[in-house]
Amino acid sequence: MKIPRIPVSLVAAACLSMAAYANSQNKALDVYWIDSEGGGSTLIVTPTNESVLIDAGNPGGRDPARIVAAVKAAGLTKIDYLLITHWHGDHFGGSAELAELIPIGTIYQRAIPEGDPDGKTATTFPLRSKSFKAIPAKREALAPGVVIPVHGVAGGARLEIRCLAADQKFIEPTAAQRAAKPQDLGTASAHPPETDIDNDNSAVFLVSFGDFRFFDGGDLTWAHEPKLVQPVNLVGSVDVYQTNHHGLNRSNNPIFVRGISPTVSVMNNGPRKGGSAEILAMLKELPSLKASYQLHKSMNVPPADNPPDAFIANLEEAKPADKCPANTIQMSVAPDGKNYTISIPANGHSTTYATKAK
Repeated sequence: MKIPRIPVSLVAAACLSMAAYANSQNKALDVYWIDSEGGGSTLIVTPTNESVLIDAGNPGGRDPARIVAAVKAAGLTKIDYLLITHWHGDHFGGSAELAELIPIGTIYQRAIPEGDPDGKTATTFPLRSKSFKAIPAKREALAPGVVIPVHGVAGGARLEIRCLAADQKFIEPTAAQRAAKPQDLGTASAHPPETDIDNDNSAVFLVSFGDFRFFDGGDLTWAHEPKLVQPVNLVGSVDVYQTNHHGLNRSNNPIFVRGISPTVSVMNNGPRKGGSAEILAMLKELPSLKASYQLHKSMNVPPADNPPDAFIANLEEAKPADKCPANTIQMSVAPDGKNYTISIPANGHSTTYATKAK
């Protein structure tokens, strides 16, 4: 199946709407949360100007164009590594169209299912997976312990992007983790099993830059999240937590979230996808949390249940969604990893947070 090309004018217009954030001289670690309307598309730009994209958003042209705009605004011309957390259309669906717009070097992926990953009979997955397999890129398998081979910077903070879990398997704990005193993380309510079962298999990543830690767990679900922190905490405390599953209450088990004890959360939600009342309330009550950011104001709750408007990139619900201004959230981690600044260029918000001492 031939993937339709997205007009160059669309990409150019999107590029013009975004600030050129990256500074190749400061050797910072930059992260861009790209608005895929409740899909997954998180761009990491390393201090050596390598690009790592975790998930590629939805098919249909809109999200690939927004991703390319972010890559070009960062001053780059290719995606070095594409990491696919799981086989749902809002996470891998835009990959083939993206590859027609910009070169992709290496794809890290779990095994592609033979049929629909959730066992559905009415599905576009066979066509999407066929197009995905045709992308001209090197392929590597994702499994717990896999480290993405990004380059370090001489004299700077050490950078590592490590897979902690995939296919319901988890990384082996270190001796120090085994020896650590277990935390009392309380309890959580029982939730019904996940119906879209490939969410359970999501690949989970921890990005470390000096003392700084950023967690991206795809759509890992309520039942499996606690395995990352009990009986042994495989993650430790983090500075920034990308809320699992777009802030849905089928994920973000409070046992897990208390275990990783984030300072800042960033929610890659859409106006009506993610941002559930239960999770927004849980984040507000989390003792460690200093700030919550969202790509969209959640229309699923009263306005006051959202963070303050300054912490939300897109305040209105655009109809159709491709008319949304697609404002991004950006993070820049200092070259020594000792602090990080989160900003929303569209509204001028910028706040710097100190990294936790490890």
